[in-house]
Amino acid sequence: MLETKFKVAILLAVLFMTSLPVMGILRGTKPPPPEVGSPDAQETDNQPGAGTTVAVSHAPIEPQIVRIPAGSFLRGTNAGGYDEKPEGSVYLDTYLIDRYEVMNRQYQEFRAATGHRKARPPARYAKNMARLRDPYQPIVYVSWEDADAYCRWKGKRLPTEAQWEKAMRGTDGRLWPWGNALERTASNWGNEDGYRFTAPVGTFERDVSPFGVADGAGNVMEWVADWYGEDAYRHASKRNPMGPDHGVYKVMRGGGYMSRGNDVRITSRSRMVPGFRDETIGFRCAITGKIRGGETPAQAS
Repeated sequence: MLETKFKVAILLAVLFMTSLPVMGILRGTKPPPPEVGSPDAQETDNQPGAGTTVAVSHAPIEPQIVRIPAGSFLRGTNAGGYDEKPEGSVYLDTYLIDRYEVMNRQYQEFRAATGHRKARPPARYAKNMARLRDPYQPIVYVSWEDADAYCRWKGKRLPTEAQWEKAMRGTDGRLWPWGNALERTASNWGNEDGYRFTAPVGTFERDVSPFGVADGAGNVMEWVADWYGEDAYRHASKRNPMGPDHGVYKVMRGGGYMSRGNDVRITSRSRMVPGFRDETIGFRCAITGKIRGGETPAQAS
């Protein structure tokens, strides 16, 4: 009898463990969305609810690029995770970066012009993806290769980790675009700001960096150029640093609409294999060196 009870207990334990969602390497991700037609999938539209107090912008959205001047900034934080340490001063040459995350309408222009094919999301994503197709919402469900191909088509490239962080953080060492304290409705994260999914880019007026770059602490996580190295900051150059020469994972930066707590901190680092796609991941582009007109970012306005 005792042996039978022991076997039953082992079986129940195995069933319980296999029912848990697999925890990915990606910070701020979640289990797959509910199947289409399930009660959980019948949520309200993607818009702020009654009583929600969010500082939002209703200005027309047009693609813009921001010049980040040469100079030093504080990268990383000693108050963060191991891969955010040590904090230290890093120098970057002048570069340009997109003010907004790449929008659906921009990405569709790329697909129409090049025939680039983006993988279709699984059927279980269909209900959610239908709420992510507004022309001014950020493109999602793109791999690192998709993002890289788009930026190259535009004559740009993905920003480095350091470029992304400086553009979002400024030069005063702040941990969020608006300051040094986490605020629940300052950006689109954690489903506590009124948007269940992504918002049109530039919606959150407080989620704007000192340089004027939008959505660093919310909306979608963003692919950047670098391979991930857990101890990259301990070995990287202090001038125009890049990640390792090769690796398994590419870096993603920034908070997303499903992120939690410190995952929306500007210094937070996430990683995933380059071919991974998810409805929480997008990107923006940057320019370093010569651009189409022949001028350098330092000469461009």
